[in-house]
Amino acid sequence: MFKKLPGDEARTLVTTTPDTAVVFRPAVVRTPAIFTITIFLRRLLVGVIRLVWRHPVIVTLIAVPAVLGLLYGWEFAVTPLAVLVLNLTLWALLDRASFLRWVGWRLLAWWRLVWIYRRHWQPVMIVSGLGRHLQGRDYLPHLVRVSCTSWADVVTVKMISGQSVKDWSDRIENLAHGFGASSCRVAIVRAGRLQLTFPRRDPLAVPLPAVPLPATASVGPVEIGTCEDGRPYLLKVHGTHVLIAGATGAGKGSFLWSAIRGLLPAVRAGVAEVWALDPKRMELSYGREIFEDRYAADPAACADLLEAAVKIMQERADRYAGLQRSHTPTLDDPFVLVLVDEVAFLTAYQSDKGLKLRISAALATLTTQGRAVGFGVMAALQDPRKEVMNIRNLFPDKIALRLDESEQVDMVLGDGARDRGALADHISPIPEQGAGVAYVRLETSPDPIRVRAAYVSDTDIRDMAALVASDTLPIEMEGAA
Repeated sequence: MFKKLPGDEARTLVTTTPDTAVVFRPAVVRTPAIFTITIFLRRLLVGVIRLVWRHPVIVTLIAVPAVLGLLYGWEFAVTPLAVLVLNLTLWALLDRASFLRWVGWRLLAWWRLVWIYRRHWQPVMIVSGLGRHLQGRDYLPHLVRVSCTSWADVVTVKMISGQSVKDWSDRIENLAHGFGASSCRVAIVRAGRLQLTFPRRDPLAVPLPAVPLPATASVGPVEIGTCEDGRPYLLKVHGTHVLIAGATGAGKGSFLWSAIRGLLPAVRAGVAEVWALDPKRMELSYGREIFEDRYAADPAACADLLEAAVKIMQERADRYAGLQRSHTPTLDDPFVLVLVDEVAFLTAYQSDKGLKLRISAALATLTTQGRAVGFGVMAALQDPRKEVMNIRNLFPDKIALRLDESEQVDMVLGDGARDRGALADHISPIPEQGAGVAYVRLETSPDPIRVRAAYVSDTDIRDMAALVASDTLPIEMEGAA
């Protein structure tokens, strides 16, 4: 409307009285009162409708006693409120799980929304760079909803147009500290919407005892431990390969022995076999009676065992060719799980180049051709660098326990895993708190999940070996009546 701003016009004025300030008064357009009242009433109505829609329970709890108190006195307002509190208390005492699911977590989510997230939303977004302040106006991501579980807050956010997931994953530490959480994880809900997970406590802080032996003979998935949300963690071993990486004392043995424990009935039933390569001679040798003659520790013996597995695999593939495309465990063609502890000692640190080439070739053959014919490889190592394990991309499922450097997280779990919340380098080095805690990235999901493997003690391993040796392990085939 004007070519120059009012400030520019005032700057060009000249006064003949230097002691008098030049005051520029812009023109005032008087708005009719009816317009102002209409806009105010519209905003008030929209706000009330939004409040009732988002928080129906809280609004009802406040509105009903207030109306009763105004109409009939405070006694009529207090009585139904007292009855409601009594019923909720009895419900919580008699059936705590359903009370938390329908009432407890919803009330906590409302409180967290009001007191934590909505109250701090604007400053956290602006300071972290996820919001913009342009020409006196704030452009902020939209806080859609907050829900609570037993251990975390789940916040759904609508991004500003033009933002990417990386903009948020690069600022997970800003978000975590801004809302008073220990960490933050980012997951995509759909285009334009994200789900932020803020843990309130660590449900995996306490070590887990060994999982009970399965009642049925099955090749998996086998129960390894517990997920962060309280569900049992089931690890797929048949039809995949698993790479486990972790520093010394991180708990790699918990995953190895839990997998063996889950397959033990299937081993006794003859539909599964566990082949063990133990160049360190400390972990798997403790229960070598379980593996019988399929155990090797010397590098040359390890190479021979791997080549024997390759030979059986190729013979089986020749028989399957043109007849079947997937493997079903039977007594004639059992599932074979090849366990390799400290695989880097065989592939990278082996001084004999001939053995090194033989072992690397056999592992590459098993991981590229073994899944369809019932061969799986579970390998554990400390250093996940490419020059140490050049076939790590041939393992569809990957597990990262405590790692020494943040860069190693993406080496194990894939690019961007740490940005989405897989903070394997932050796992506690204290064995009671961090041993067995890991982030898992499966072939079917790009988002890492946090789990803890059960600790299989020396006594548990001796009992397992004794059960196998005594031939007294109860066996019930999966699917039997």
